[in-house]
Amino acid sequence: MNDPDGQPDDGAGTLLGEISRLRQAGYTLDFYATAEGRLACRSCDMDEDPASMQVDFTARFEGQSNPDDESILLALTCQCGSKGLYTAAYGSSSSPEDTAVLNRLT
Repeated sequence: MNDPDGQPDDGAGTLLGEISRLRQAGYTLDFYATAEGRLACRSCDMDEDPASMQVDFTARFEGQSNPDDESILLALTCQCGSKGLYTAAYGSSSSPEDTAVLNRLT
């Protein structure tokens, strides 16, 4: 799979490395989950249904010392056209808000 900057994703990246690459590719905003399980976009000042977001790239990470330490990074495009990142824990350590968002992203 190619990421948004056109480079192949070899899966060997770190969370911080992937965030840096995606920032350089134009994903400058940070989306976050609301208590209602929606994604807040600071660009258009709206809480969006996660299903309305375009998922451009996804990367999953496991902790080196604990495989249960799992996180996910998504590069998203909002309906307003703004590009940003959403990071969350997933699996057993996921918050109810993040679980709701991740279940609605397509």
